[in-house]
Amino acid sequence: MPPGPAPTVLPSTTGGFRTPPPEPAPEYLPADRPRETVLSVVQPPPPVGHVGSGPPTYAPEPTALPPAEPDELEDLVADTVLDGARYGASTLRAMSVRGDSARYRGEPRRDALLTARFGAGERALVLVAMATGARATPGAHRAAAEACRWIGQAVGRSHERLADDIRAARRGDLKSGLHRLTDRSLGRLRASAAEQGVEPEEYAAGLRCLLLPADPDCRTRVFFGVGAGGLFRLRDGEWQDIEPRVADTAGEAVVGYGSLPHETPEGDRLTMDLGITTPPSPYEPAPRPPHAPFRFRASVARPGDTLLLCTSGLAEPLRGEPELAEYLTARWSQGEPPGLAAFLADSSVRVKGYADDRTAAAVWEA
Repeated sequence: MPPGPAPTVLPSTTGGFRTPPPEPAPEYLPADRPRETVLSVVQPPPPVGHVGSGPPTYAPEPTALPPAEPDELEDLVADTVLDGARYGASTLRAMSVRGDSARYRGEPRRDALLTARFGAGERALVLVAMATGARATPGAHRAAAEACRWIGQAVGRSHERLADDIRAARRGDLKSGLHRLTDRSLGRLRASAAEQGVEPEEYAAGLRCLLLPADPDCRTRVFFGVGAGGLFRLRDGEWQDIEPRVADTAGEAVVGYGSLPHETPEGDRLTMDLGITTPPSPYEPAPRPPHAPFRFRASVARPGDTLLLCTSGLAEPLRGEPELAEYLTARWSQGEPPGLAAFLADSSVRVKGYADDRTAAAVWEA
């Protein structure tokens, strides 16, 4: 007797999937009738606009544009940025979107996103950097963009050494070297605040980054940064919050990751190796180090994993609204990564009470 059609897999009310009882085997078809081919396709749940107890307060689409100056058009920030790539065993999707509150008030997106590939072939290194400017400050979007640009420059200049350390699993060298690069980048941000005559807290940004080697034999994924947000892993249908909790840094920073000399050719000492000369007077204090601790995590991905790095705009509702976690589990557990438009729609699902900008990068492991 020929086998019956494959059972249809239906979504359950808990976000997982269940298999219904098998149907009885079909009777033999007459010889003069062609046999019908029955296909069973497992479909993810359709996209939704919001989850939770009710619709959010603000409209779901952009309302007001930020004000523009005719001579400063380069200062404008797009409402939405979307990017993606595929290297080695991983597929990358990245997005940054203005929050509901900023869309309603006509404020620029405070989040910035940078995706960049340094090098070529299997020795290439992919960087994803995201930053969030300080709340209620006029230059928040500029600070976030500068933080991403400066860490991108620093990583790009040291990408060969970084890629070698990732492949060789030199965790200590990576941690101390990336700590140095992060300090240097945020130090330049504080120096820029001083040049503008504003307090460092008014021109600051949290910075979160992900390094992905293009080598298909290397599944090490490296997270580092400073500031609030989230690092999550979807494994075997369950979300794991793997944000580093401890800020301890062992050992000295490694020379070779774009480090500066300890003094200038004129003999001026450099403060914290950030390229800022020691003030000539005790009445001019040096820029303060960042208040938030440096965070670092190097982990080996498994086939089927999905790694999600995001700013607080997505991390907070993902931690606070179980229905959002269940929805993303159902959407992203289908094996194939979503396309760019689908990823944007999934990552933009709104939750009442959460209206900040959202920036996210997800990596699907083949």
